[in-house]
Amino acid sequence: MAAGAVSCLMFTVVGLNALAAAAGLALFAVAIWVVVDGYKLYPISGVSGKDDIFAAAWIAIFTGFAFFVMCIFGIYASVKRSRSLLLVYLIIMFIIFLFESASAITAVTNRDYLVGNSNFVKKQMLQYYADSSTQGVQITRTWNGVMEQVECCGADGPLDWLQFNSTFRQLYGTSSPWPFSCCQRQSSFQVADPVGCSVGTTSAIFTKGCFQYIESVLSRYTWAVSWYGFSVLMLVFVTLVLTMVYYMQLG
Repeated sequence: MAAGAVSCLMFTVVGLNALAAAAGLALFAVAIWVVVDGYKLYPISGVSGKDDIFAAAWIAIFTGFAFFVMCIFGIYASVKRSRSLLLVYLIIMFIIFLFESASAITAVTNRDYLVGNSNFVKKQMLQYYADSSTQGVQITRTWNGVMEQVECCGADGPLDWLQFNSTFRQLYGTSSPWPFSCCQRQSSFQVADPVGCSVGTTSAIFTKGCFQYIESVLSRYTWAVSWYGFSVLMLVFVTLVLTMVYYMQLG
C-alpha cells in the first residue's frame, strides 16, 4: 500500500479510536448510574439472587474505562506506527471485547427472567413483605417506597393481598387486608382515610399495580447496560478490524 494510503488509514484508525474512547467513557458513566440504583429496586433482584443486571453493570464499569484507556493507547501506538505496541493493543482490546460481550448478554437475558411477567415479582413480594428476616426488611422497605411514591399497590393491584396467601396476611389477618402504604395520602403524607382504606374504598386506596413501574425501571437499567453496550461493541469491532489492517500494512 502506498505511503499516502497508509497515512490515510492511520488517521482513520486514530479517529475511530477517539470515538471508541468517548463511547467507552460514556459506557463507564452509564454503568455507574445503574449500579448506584437511583430507583432503589436492587433488593427485588438481589434477594432472589437474580441480580445479574447489576453484576453486568459492574463488568461494564471495568470494560468502559478499559476501552477508554486502551483506545488512548491505541491512538499513541498508531501515531508511533509501532507494530509491537499495536499488537499489545489488539490483544488487550480483544480480551476487553469478550468481557463486554458477556456483560451485555447477561443483562439482556436476566431482564426477561425478572420482568417477563408479574408472577416472579408478586411471589417474592408475598413471601418476604413484612417478614422479619434481613431479606424481608429489604423487600418491605423497597415495596413501601415504591407504593408510596408511585401511588400503586401490590404487583398487579390490591387484590394480590387478598387472593394469595402471604407473610403479611399471616401476621395481620383480615384486620388489615393490605399494607398502609397502599392507602391514599394527604399532602403531609399521613393516611387520608384509614377506615376507608381498610375496607377498600376506591377513593382511599391506590388501585393500580406496581409491576409496570418496576418493569420499566429494570428495563431502563437493562437497555443502558446491554443495548448501549452492544452499540459500543459494534464501534469497537470496526475499530479493531481497521487497526488490524493498519498493523499488517506496517509490516
